[in-house]
Amino acid sequence: MRVHVVSDVHGNSTDLARAGDGADALVCLGDLILFLDYADHSRGIFPDLFGAANADRLVELRTARRFDEARELGRRLWDGIDRESAIETAVRKQYAELFAALPTPTYATYGNVDIPRLWPEFAGPGTTVLDGERVEIGGRVFGFVGGGLPSPMRTPYEVDEDVYAAKIAALGEVDVLCSHIPPEVPELCYDTVARRFERGSSALLDAIRELRPAYSVFGHVHQPLARRMRIGATECVNVGHFASTGTPWALQW
Repeated sequence: MRVHVVSDVHGNSTDLARAGDGADALVCLGDLILFLDYADHSRGIFPDLFGAANADRLVELRTARRFDEARELGRRLWDGIDRESAIETAVRKQYAELFAALPTPTYATYGNVDIPRLWPEFAGPGTTVLDGERVEIGGRVFGFVGGGLPSPMRTPYEVDEDVYAAKIAALGEVDVLCSHIPPEVPELCYDTVARRFERGSSALLDAIRELRPAYSVFGHVHQPLARRMRIGATECVNVGHFASTGTPWALQW
């Protein structure tokens, strides 16, 4: 049995269409949408609406952790525009292309930049969406926890810590713990290019220590200080920034 795992697709539909090649199933850990490409500021919903120069400025402010100024820039740019409608139109366009690229079968959960309420419109019969739920794949139990925790970025699918912890508790014992964000371990949460700590989950870390799944797989941190480490009996793996690598991580048994 071979399962390919991807995360942080961020608009890379071309490689996503090949991500299941040679595998019995694909697991996708979210962040399908590309709002702003930090490597190429001309790509994404934001520069499509406001131009690369404004995207340059937004990235500069966020990288410097000047989040209040970044939000003020956003407020000025969005003034007079129906923000919700404009973003939803752009997201729908991306989702139509991305979900069409998913192979069968795919098991997917949401990232923090995704919009869960739109997924039922685009997920075909070959895609199973799970959040706080588990599924058996090839005799192994996979548990899925989608979304992120509250952050200064205020991305679309952030939930309170107690809500997130309840989703983990609902899984029970699993062989593979699948989440968008990592457990709260500094080496797994620090992005070496953005030069900041991303939000990790202490509840995920507690579950790993208590339930001892064989694997904990996640994404969210694009350039982590550590891509993998062992916590007790569990192999913790950042499956990578698929938008830039185009290469899935393979789990075989």
